[in-house]
Amino acid sequence: MNYKFSKNFKFDWLILPYALVFFIFFIIPLLLVIIVGFWDYNEYAIIPDFILMNYEEIFENCFSLGDEVCVTFKTYWSTLKYCFLTWFFTILIGFTVAYFLAFHVSSLSLQIILFLICTIPFWTSNVIRMISWIPLLGRNGLINQLLTSSGIVSEPQEWLLYSGFSVVLAFVHLYTLFMIVPIFNSMIKIDKSLIEAASDAGASTWQTLWQIIIPLCKPGIVIGSIFVITIVMGDFITIGIMGGQQIASVGKIINVQMNYLQFPAAAANAVILIITTLLIIWIMTKMIDIRKEL
Repeated sequence: MNYKFSKNFKFDWLILPYALVFFIFFIIPLLLVIIVGFWDYNEYAIIPDFILMNYEEIFENCFSLGDEVCVTFKTYWSTLKYCFLTWFFTILIGFTVAYFLAFHVSSLSLQIILFLICTIPFWTSNVIRMISWIPLLGRNGLINQLLTSSGIVSEPQEWLLYSGFSVVLAFVHLYTLFMIVPIFNSMIKIDKSLIEAASDAGASTWQTLWQIIIPLCKPGIVIGSIFVITIVMGDFITIGIMGGQQIASVGKIINVQMNYLQFPAAAANAVILIITTLLIIWIMTKMIDIRKEL
């Protein structure tokens, strides 16, 4: 795409459809969310206005000197905790799978077949994939039956389902593929002669991994991290189902407020969530340049 800022200015009309889609489906909804966040509301109506009450309620008692942490900070801590755990395990699994596909599977056709196997869970909806864990993790589920019948535990383990463990497990199951693809894309671009040269120089497998492969895969890791973090930060369905409606998250609060028709309060919470997520992404992109992958 060529557009030059000169006397003979040339505009590439091919970018117009993309710009139009971006404006209609991203800029306008975002502006509406920001505007509604300043509106007033009651039990019966939404009142166009310009007030800061919705934001004041979010941070109520958050900056007081008391020992009790405010609800907003507790909720964000819970959300960030599950976001970090999901990010950590998806990187661990995604990097391992991508490394195997890139450096231990030489056949292109076999790589394609294995990738298709990885995408099989995505042939169904997220809800169905989450519900499939319930017969396995429930009190009378398969895993508890195996644990009790083998004598490993004396009674069914309640923490397997409707807990933080089940939430993280579902997140990792749902979103690991979003980490595998960009990391694999970075790995296949690595010049194999670099690895051969490191091996000839006496570098061990771990040294090659830490000093060559991981540094060259950082852009792919950041892109995968952006996918996972942005999804998990705003999620409320997975936490609601797998957490048994007992675990707090920012997305869950927004969902509840919308169910009670408190749209201005939900919009204000959404703006804070967007800012927090963008801040995390900004920090990652400042640490590692991802433009080479785009």
